Amino acid sequence: MFISRLPGSRGTLHAMTNIAVIGGGRIGEALIAGLLASGRDPRTVFVSEKSSERATQLSRRFGIRTLSARDAAEAADTIVVAVKPGDVESALSEIGDVFELSDNDKVVVSLAAGLSTSWLESKVPAGTAVVRVMPNTPMLVGKGMCVVSAGRYATDENVAFVSELLEPVGRVAVMAESALDAVTAVSGSGPAYFFLMVEAMVDAAVALGLPRPAAMELVVQTFLGSAEMFLAEEKQTGTLPSAVASELRYAVTSPGGTTAAALAEFERQGFRAAVLDALGAARDRSVKLGELY
Repeated sequence: MFISRLPGSRGTLHAMTNIAVIGGGRIGEALIAGLLASGRDPRTVFVSEKSSERATQLSRRFGIRTLSARDAAEAADTIVVAVKPGDVESALSEIGDVFELSDNDKVVVSLAAGLSTSWLESKVPAGTAVVRVMPNTPMLVGKGMCVVSAGRYATDENVAFVSELLEPVGRVAVMAESALDAVTAVSGSGPAYFFLMVEAMVDAAVALGLPRPAAMELVVQTFLGSAEMFLAEEKQTGTLPSAVASELRYAVTSPGGTTAAALAEFERQGFRAAVLDALGAARDRSVKLGELY
């Protein structure tokens, strides 16, 4: 199943539901910022952060309460675990008894890569609703891509609510958990591929004689404009994304021209095969990391 939700399509699901964010790193902060920017009452958002300095910083920046993991989880209806994968088990252990105290009606949302819903469910009381999310770093600027998968006990309403929570930080899609290793390879790791391409093009531009600041501006604006152009064309035509990409590429490629020469060299160097192999390697590594748990 694939259900895509666009930013700005928020409903009014549980506007006063209390949200605990366990982990105040960059991803946790991005989620908090998005929640508050969307109009959520700061009194309904709590954060737990091991670093007291960081906790104070978040409290002052957003006007929210910083609590211990246990107190935050006890006060919340939805618990978002935004710590590193290796720290998830200890975080869930720290808040374990709050599920029993609450008649086990809390929802656990994991933003950690590689941890399956079945593994997460084994660390909380039986019957706890678990929703797994694969985010990516552009959520830090409100342009993320988050993919949501339901655990065994998560209801459609749970999934809809989590999707709504994530909409302020970008696009949201709902998929079967079996797709998440591939999702990790495409959108989870994807920003790094883009940054590598930026680096490569800037270095090439400098080698061709351009000043580095000018090269950076040319490359970044070209990527930004191309992405906006793609989205506008897709929206206007309703055509499949792959077809839009091909049409836009054809439009800028004159026969025998400079673009054609560059594209031919990309193909000669095995560009498409390299992309396929790279994403396959990322997918396989995601599978292996999941097996560690």
